[in-house]
Amino acid sequence: MVAVSDARANWIRPPGPVAAGLRIGLLGGSFNPAHEGHLYVSDIALKRLGLDYVWWLVSPQNPLKSLRGMASLEERLARARCLTSHLPHIRVTNIEGQLGTRYTVDTVARLSQRFPALRFVWLMGSDNLMTFHRWRNWQELAHRIPIAVAIRPGTTLAPLASKAAQYLAAFRVLDERGLVGAVPPAYVILDARRSPASATAIRARLLADPTAVC
Repeated sequence: MVAVSDARANWIRPPGPVAAGLRIGLLGGSFNPAHEGHLYVSDIALKRLGLDYVWWLVSPQNPLKSLRGMASLEERLARARCLTSHLPHIRVTNIEGQLGTRYTVDTVARLSQRFPALRFVWLMGSDNLMTFHRWRNWQELAHRIPIAVAIRPGTTLAPLASKAAQYLAAFRVLDERGLVGAVPPAYVILDARRSPASATAIRARLLADPTAVC
């Protein structure tokens, strides 16, 4: 997929308010499907980081995941929007598809360019931190945007064991609310009630009952 030109990127509409200084968490992924685990990461980030909004960046295709078993983009967006319909501070968007970016590092660069007045932070579960070092130009990404990691079940040692966490250890921020606006690289670990939800289990339930949209 070819990224859109700088001029065209300026016409891309945001998924929510873009007043100067707003604190926006970016939660990317396939959302195949969106589930309670995504809500958990969003909720803890909104509360602990003092965010104004969380944008769910539903990816047209995650480069690290197979197409097998992948629902269509329209289906994944529909479920994510249904799941968050009562949550005004979570905005679901296909902005990555509009930008034409495939890799997170490029998406973050374009969003920062398009919305320079917003204060972005990247959100992820600790399960993703385990493979973060496989992302395209992951170290460059860490130098572009502050990162918040929410502990997920089964990966409680990820912040200490992963290659990426070892690299980021020197940049850990203890003041959670100070993360947004911090000069990257900077990251925090958010640990609270842990969500057991997994996309695999939910996909199995949806196969059993295709009418269960959310």
